[in-house]
Amino acid sequence: MAEVPVYVFTGFMDSGKTTLVQETLLENGFGEDNEKILVICCEDGDVEYDTDRLLKANIEVVYLEEEEEFTAEKLKELNDSYKPDSVFIEYNGTWDVGTIYEIDAPEDWVIVQSLCTIDSTTFDMYMLNMRAMMQEQFFKTDVAIFNRCDDETPRAKYRAAIKTVNRPAQIVYERKDGSIDNREEELPFDIDADVIEITDADYALWFMDVMDNPKKYDGKTVHFLGLVYNPQDGKGKLKRGLIVPGRFAMTCCIEDVQFLGMMCKVGVDNAPAHRSWIDLTAKIKVEFAREYKGKGPVLYPIEMKAAEKPEDELVYFS
Repeated sequence: MAEVPVYVFTGFMDSGKTTLVQETLLENGFGEDNEKILVICCEDGDVEYDTDRLLKANIEVVYLEEEEEFTAEKLKELNDSYKPDSVFIEYNGTWDVGTIYEIDAPEDWVIVQSLCTIDSTTFDMYMLNMRAMMQEQFFKTDVAIFNRCDDETPRAKYRAAIKTVNRPAQIVYERKDGSIDNREEELPFDIDADVIEITDADYALWFMDVMDNPKKYDGKTVHFLGLVYNPQDGKGKLKRGLIVPGRFAMTCCIEDVQFLGMMCKVGVDNAPAHRSWIDLTAKIKVEFAREYKGKGPVLYPIEMKAAEKPEDELVYFS
C-alpha cells in the first residue's frame, strides 16, 4: 500500500495558513500528473480558497467546522471517498493540536511535514495573554514561519521563544512584501569581542544561540554569572571534573522555569559545590560530549570565582 503524505498547517486564525496552503499547492506542482490532492480545512478565515482554480488542478477542499468532526472515523471516510494521493490539513488554531499527532488516521497516511504560520505583529500579544495556546501551535512543527516582518521585528527574541518549546524547528522570517528575510539575527551582545560579556538580561538568548550555532562560538571566550549544577549522588550525578553552569530561565510563568546550562570541564580538584554561584570566564570548544549525544559547546574555565547570588535568580526571554 502506497503511503499518502500528509502536510499539517497550524497557527492562529489570520496568521496566513490559507494563503500558505494555496500558494504551496499552486506554485509547487501539486495535482499534476493526475495526482489527487485533498485539503481538509478546519477554519474559516478572511482568505478563502479559490476552489475553481484548485479543482482545475485536481485539488478538492473539504471543510470541517466543529472540533468534534475531526475524528478517526471522519478521516477514514474522507480517505475512502476521495482516495487522495496527498493530504493538506489546515488545522483550527483554537483546537487541541495534539489530536493531529495522536489520532488513529488512515494507516497509509504519514505526516511528512508540519508548518506553523505566525503573525509577527501579534506574536507578543498572544504570548503575553495566551502563551499556552500559542505554544501548542508550534510545539511539534518542523517549520515556524513568522510573516509580516519588518526591520523592527525582534527575530532573535522570537527564535528563542520557539526554540525553548521546539529545539529542532526551522524558523523562517517573511517580510510584508512576501520576500524572505535572510539577514543574520542581531544579538544584544558582541560576539566578536575578545571576551563576550553575557549579562543576566542576555543569558537566555545567548544560550539558545550557542546551542543552535555552536560552531559560531568555537574558540570564543565568554563571561557570565552562573549557578552550578554538580550533584554528588543520585541519578543526575556527573562524572568527576564536570559541572554544568547555567541559569534558570522563565518562559512565561513560574511553572515553566527550566535550567539552561552547558557542559564545563573544571578538573577533579576544582569543582565548585552543587547550587553554588560562580563568576565564570571560559573558552568555548565544540567537541563530543556524552551528555549531548554528539558534539556541542564545552566550556573550559580561564577564571572561575565564587560569586554572590543575584537579587533575581531567574533570567528571561526578553
